[in-house]
Amino acid sequence: MSGVDGWGGRIDLPEDASTRRWHQWVRVPRPDSAPGVAVLGFACDEGVRRNHGRVGAADGPAALRRMLSNLPVLDDAPLYDAGTVACTDGDLEGAQARYADAMAGMLDAGHLAVGLGGGHEIAYASYLGLATHLGTRRPRVAIVNIDAHFDLRRQDQGSSGTPFLQAIEHARANGLPLDYLVYGVSAAANTRVLFDTADALGVHYVRDDELGLLDLPQRLAELKAKLADVDAVYLTIDIDGLPHAMAPGVSAPAARGVPMEVVEPLLDVVAATGKLRLMDVAELSPPLDRDHVTARVAARLIHRVTHAAMRAARG
Repeated sequence: MSGVDGWGGRIDLPEDASTRRWHQWVRVPRPDSAPGVAVLGFACDEGVRRNHGRVGAADGPAALRRMLSNLPVLDDAPLYDAGTVACTDGDLEGAQARYADAMAGMLDAGHLAVGLGGGHEIAYASYLGLATHLGTRRPRVAIVNIDAHFDLRRQDQGSSGTPFLQAIEHARANGLPLDYLVYGVSAAANTRVLFDTADALGVHYVRDDELGLLDLPQRLAELKAKLADVDAVYLTIDIDGLPHAMAPGVSAPAARGVPMEVVEPLLDVVAATGKLRLMDVAELSPPLDRDHVTARVAARLIHRVTHAAMRAARG
């Protein structure tokens, strides 16, 4: 068993680097810890509730830790768990601010930060953490979102449907160059005003029905070109962007979705840039997750991206 809360699992013998699993390798970060991969939970579904979705995402961080625990350690990069920020009182904005502060601290320490959601309201908090970390620097930032939804709603309160409009408006107000790219948008899950908003804001988006295997080489080249001119990348994966059979445990199941054989190559392109600074996974709802299928898929994606990104960062 790991000495870090929420982690534990199988131990293979002989116990050495070749048999090591994440639960054996994870540690609590210290101020002098060497840069590595650091996870931070966001136990919150207040944004989903405000957006009239099916709640349950607050249980996501614990479920993700359980599924990550038994995955193999593929390299010697340090692995840390920075704990969980919880929203238990309906104060979403306060929880987002606390999470952003913790995220900024992880980035300041040089870690590749991984957010464990939580509803997709985690995205605005992750963005704020990155913006805080950047301070007065003004590099070009790209947000790459795997999602069936734009999440560009204009509402009186922030929710799981508003984070990227909030991020774009914050970036513009603070002179931060920001590109927003969405892969997997469903024409059946976004109203015309959301497409109009995306067009007006210059959002680059690719619909789910434009992400077949035959389209993939073009889409990969396109994404690579889009990221060539940016300095830092924030990757966010709304797990409801995958097919329902692969991701049933979500607040808003997809009628189509983008399959893993397309999603994983897209993520590989992002990781290979060497520019990925943080990522998160959102909308996992464990109470709705049959046989932990969705949590397993989300953990696989985190495992794949973090290993590839650390390898790329090291040259």
